[in-house]
Amino acid sequence: MVSCYLVVGMVMLAFKCFCYVVTVFSGIELFVNRLDSVESVLPYEYTAFDFCQAEGKKRPSENLGQVLFGERIEPSPYRVCSDRGCLVVCTFKWLYLRKLQCHYVIYRIVDNMPVTWCYDVEDGQRFCNPGFPIGCYITEDGRPKDACVINSEFHEKDTFYIFNHVDIKIYYHVVENEALGARLVAAKLEPKSYKHTHADNPDCSGVPMDISNKASGEVKIAYTYSVTFQEEKSIRWASRWDYILESMPHTHIQWFSIMNSLVIVLFLSGMVAMIMLRTLHKDIARYNQMDSTEDAQEEFGWKLVHGDIFRPPRKGMLLSVFLGSGTQILIMTFVTLFFACLGFLSPANRGALMTCAVVLWVLLGTPAGYVAARFYKSFGGEKWKTNVLLTSFLCPGIVFADFFIMNLILWGEGSSAAIPFGTLVAILALWFCISVPLTFIGAYFGFKKNAIEHPVRTNQIPRQIPEQSFYTKPLPGIIMGGILPFGCIFIQLFFILNSIWSHQMYYMFGFLFLVFIILVITCSEATILLCYFHLCAEDYHWQWRSFLTSGFTAVYFLIYAIHYFFSKLQITGTASTILYFGYTMIMVLIFFLFTGTIGFFACFWFVTKIYSVVKVD
Repeated sequence: MVSCYLVVGMVMLAFKCFCYVVTVFSGIELFVNRLDSVESVLPYEYTAFDFCQAEGKKRPSENLGQVLFGERIEPSPYRVCSDRGCLVVCTFKWLYLRKLQCHYVIYRIVDNMPVTWCYDVEDGQRFCNPGFPIGCYITEDGRPKDACVINSEFHEKDTFYIFNHVDIKIYYHVVENEALGARLVAAKLEPKSYKHTHADNPDCSGVPMDISNKASGEVKIAYTYSVTFQEEKSIRWASRWDYILESMPHTHIQWFSIMNSLVIVLFLSGMVAMIMLRTLHKDIARYNQMDSTEDAQEEFGWKLVHGDIFRPPRKGMLLSVFLGSGTQILIMTFVTLFFACLGFLSPANRGALMTCAVVLWVLLGTPAGYVAARFYKSFGGEKWKTNVLLTSFLCPGIVFADFFIMNLILWGEGSSAAIPFGTLVAILALWFCISVPLTFIGAYFGFKKNAIEHPVRTNQIPRQIPEQSFYTKPLPGIIMGGILPFGCIFIQLFFILNSIWSHQMYYMFGFLFLVFIILVITCSEATILLCYFHLCAEDYHWQWRSFLTSGFTAVYFLIYAIHYFFSKLQITGTASTILYFGYTMIMVLIFFLFTGTIGFFACFWFVTKIYSVVKVD
């Protein structure tokens, strides 16, 4: 976070000197960010629209996360230095024939703080939006859309109203215990619309700036602004983001989500505890007391398959590759959320969350290669070169191919979210020059170690699996296994999708980390529970089934994302629709590997544990 220390002089001139020092030394300027819309997933740079431009100023540098998210911060021609009245920024001509994209929203930044537009919402609450719209539209039947509801003077049918004026208010407090100065603690604005009679000498009053949708020709629009400074002693600089975050009334829903998830975890924990402490304990005690052949003939259930339980699965190569990639994603997610909980990846650190995730993924190639190689060797595989190559390129290659196709669409649409060619080369360099070699190193150590030792021997001839009931067949068990984990996360998932597609600010990483832990526990317990039922039915094909049981949560994720698109979003256009589902498929694949790996490791621990305490003749 950037703090600004401002030197003031004499008491009568303190405020104006404060503004001068801010502008000249600390460099507080009004920046503009990308423009985006709830009707499109195509953000654009500020310069892509006919707005007032800042000539001769350099744009600030951006990190990898900002580039990947399409944030393009640029300087603006606004001067935020002292109390100013109605000042003209610029005047230019708009063509009537040009399509007015009034549903796009502009984001402005002062001292790394979003300039917010605060307005009253339902239940007497006040919402602070980090952006404000370009304009609004009154439909042909007289219905106001978007922000046209804020002013009763916006009433002409089939007409656009342009917000060509903003009142900017800067809040600060004086720092007394340090060198005499002040800190910016909040920045708010209010958009307005004026049809300036004299563009060179505006008075910022009069009727709104309206443009008929059926008109032709051009219109001259003057953009103006005013600035006021106000001292605010009640806001500390360290908590200056709180008024934005607290205006999002979702905390009670988050607690409901946590309580709902905890109930599911307690239910599953009780079921697993009953199996482990009662059923399994009795089974193991009875089996270990069997001395005679006659008693051995009475064996039933999961003990009967002890000679096949560790039989290598079909497609062991693919399963081991999935486990390696899933381990990489699991560790990356845990570390990223842990740092986010500590405050290192807060919204104030723009792009830090994505940058941290990408860097961690690159550096975690070693555990991915190690896990994939170790399990592949335990499955009896010998094609170690193919295994390490697939671990390095299969899942990352699918993600990159999807990402590259989406980027081509963004390039074609001229969106600011399009990744520049140089950044793509940098991402490929991180992948090929760092992640791949680390994966090879991990695979080397994985193959060098001995195969995982199993507590029981595997028979040469596979045991025949008896006819299964409907509930113990693979597909019904897999479908049922993903319901409870998804039930733990679907409320949190709503807020995550809102932050991505509805351009809302996400900051509740403490809740998210807790839900992450609950998800890990739920996937593990649900998989163990179903694995025990299948083993009791004498079905020993648990490897793929355990992976797919918890991995099927990603299918429910996909179904919910489709429902969210049609019920919550206002996205229109073919390009935006393709982009939504293209990026959603990337998230679904990552979530599939993540949850599937959790289920496999939980079931592997369970199977190893119960068969290690049984005496086998």
